[in-house]
Amino acid sequence: MGRIHTHLWFADKAEEAAELYVSLIPNSSITSVVKAPPGVPDVPEGAVFVVELLLDDHQVTLLNAGPTFQLDEAFSFVLDCADQAEIDRYWDALVEGGGEHSQCGWLKDRFGVSWQVVPAGFNDMLGDDADPAARARAMAAVLTMTKLDVAAIEAAFEGR
Repeated sequence: MGRIHTHLWFADKAEEAAELYVSLIPNSSITSVVKAPPGVPDVPEGAVFVVELLLDDHQVTLLNAGPTFQLDEAFSFVLDCADQAEIDRYWDALVEGGGEHSQCGWLKDRFGVSWQVVPAGFNDMLGDDADPAARARAMAAVLTMTKLDVAAIEAAFEGR
């Protein structure tokens, strides 16, 4: 049976990104760094070419292969956080050094990778099983935010 894992194309900062991600996400490690053999377009021989890592036990491959393809918001990592303090910690660390704030709990880190930094249970509040009026209030609150504010979303959901 095949195994599914994530593969991301970077111009040239895969190792730096991997080091940041494993420093932030528990149960994470870099498992392999492969140097470029001769003849790889847009990658100097001997430069970091492929970085394999585990992010909370999820296998991820980061490829340095030049500027042919760009990362965009069509792909994102979702980071479920236990509480507001955890949201704040991850958010601040991921936007540090040139990342960009977006809307509704999304950000782009300095490497161009998109992240959704959300509270645990977030999808339950917005899911089909939630009360439609509560769900609408929570979504209306989320649409006004960049970094998510757990207390404000919960208050909106509960009608406070």
